[in-house]
Amino acid sequence: MTDWSQLKDAFGSAVGVPALLDRFEAAPSSVWPELMDRLCPQLDSAFTASFAALPRLARIAAAQEPEQRSWALIAAGVIVSCARRSPDGSDIRTTHASTIAELAGLTDECLGAALEPQTYVLLLQAALAFDGVTVWDELLDGLVEGEYEVSCPHCGVELFLTLGDAGHLSSTEEQGLDGGGRRPLRPKAPQDLRGPSERLHQRAMSDGHKEVAEAIAHLFGDAECGDCGTVFPVAERVVAQSPQFD
Repeated sequence: MTDWSQLKDAFGSAVGVPALLDRFEAAPSSVWPELMDRLCPQLDSAFTASFAALPRLARIAAAQEPEQRSWALIAAGVIVSCARRSPDGSDIRTTHASTIAELAGLTDECLGAALEPQTYVLLLQAALAFDGVTVWDELLDGLVEGEYEVSCPHCGVELFLTLGDAGHLSSTEEQGLDGGGRRPLRPKAPQDLRGPSERLHQRAMSDGHKEVAEAIAHLFGDAECGDCGTVFPVAERVVAQSPQFD
């Protein structure tokens, strides 16, 4: 039995976390902000109570149909990803190995359900977290809004990358509203994808999310700077300029 009074969350004592999880189970979308504020503020830190909540989140997900369990799985994925930056989370894959394996299986089932593209991307990211695939278990969510911001590695100009319904473009003006410096992104051919990018693309295609697969191919492809013409790998630049991987 977990003694929550001995655990900490972002607010201090975690004694109120079980009741919060009860409310989250009943109304996940409305309670999500409060749950994350206490267990993973800013989606980049975690606490002893965060890790202790994983078994309950797995039970919540397991009790729901695949189409309904995404909130619990995404929350658990964020916690597992954040563990690497917490001294209390260094042994999470040992102490919670069976729970993480269960979460991975539940996520696999959920990915095959009828989901909105944004939810699907977040579940792909959670799947990477449960499988121990770092970096993209935190950065894939840029595809939810279809935007990444980077600078040209040669001239330093700020570039806005859009991947989605508006096209797959780089621009020197946010979202390319005035057409300034717009260049089409150059997708990686599916047969040339390797590692996580290959896995993500194949999974999205097999689940019928062609638009997500196309965004992934562009994310792991190349961009051209509209100012100086330098061509560079998009994914490498996204990682290089992400604060958590400095």
